Amino acid sequence: MFKNVFRSGFLIRTAHVILTWVITLILFLHDTDLRRQRENGELMQPVVFSLLVLLSVMLYFTVSLMDPGFVLSDSVKGSGEELEEMIPQNPIPRLRRCGYCLLQQPMRAKHCQACKHCVRRFDHHCPWIENCVGERNHRCFIIYLAVQLLALLWALQIAWSGFHSSDTWKLWLIVNGFLLASLCVVGVLSLVVVLLLGCHLFLISINSTTWEFMSRHRISYLKSYSDEENPFDRGILCNLWDFFCMCRTVVWEQVYYRGSHNHV
Repeated sequence: MFKNVFRSGFLIRTAHVILTWVITLILFLHDTDLRRQRENGELMQPVVFSLLVLLSVMLYFTVSLMDPGFVLSDSVKGSGEELEEMIPQNPIPRLRRCGYCLLQQPMRAKHCQACKHCVRRFDHHCPWIENCVGERNHRCFIIYLAVQLLALLWALQIAWSGFHSSDTWKLWLIVNGFLLASLCVVGVLSLVVVLLLGCHLFLISINSTTWEFMSRHRISYLKSYSDEENPFDRGILCNLWDFFCMCRTVVWEQVYYRGSHNHV
């Protein structure tokens, strides 16, 4: 499900698009590898780079406008009586009602005050995409980060190829000022995306979320576990396979029960 683009976050999304294409335009207009290849009739790399940038923008809007897994009703698969039938002698904490939207929260869900909804397998609310990252868009978010990082690193190489020496620093800044500004912006964004992608891949490999990792001592279903234990962890390979290859909705109460049983 997609939200109206003109709601909250319109300015941030517009700024993202403008910044992306302004930097791309600068890389094409300055005497960089892109411009030299285009002028020589070698269009492969300029076309591929442009398509990569376009793909990153499309993924950005997909993640930004996508339903992250909002809990919209009490009809939660695997909760209540149905869950009790599936898990006899159930040791899991009772499902709680959200104090804001008054709906029953599935396990690993959390209410986001910015989005005003509970989100399944809540990870975090990302201000840059102005949306939550949750069960339904987390995979797309990781793919977006990977594509964005590839585009940024390529842009760094292109920007670096466009610098030329001048007789004085003042003349050098006049000639390379816009390219230098682009290089700085792309460099900072590259560092941020590398750190963000690395942290998320680590959390995915242990089947944890940012919220659970940062606030585990305040979360009822994790309080009985030490910092090294995670009832949802099935091993690195299984965790990665489940995250990237499984498209079904997971009943986390069942996974928790199996982890609790092994824990005991």
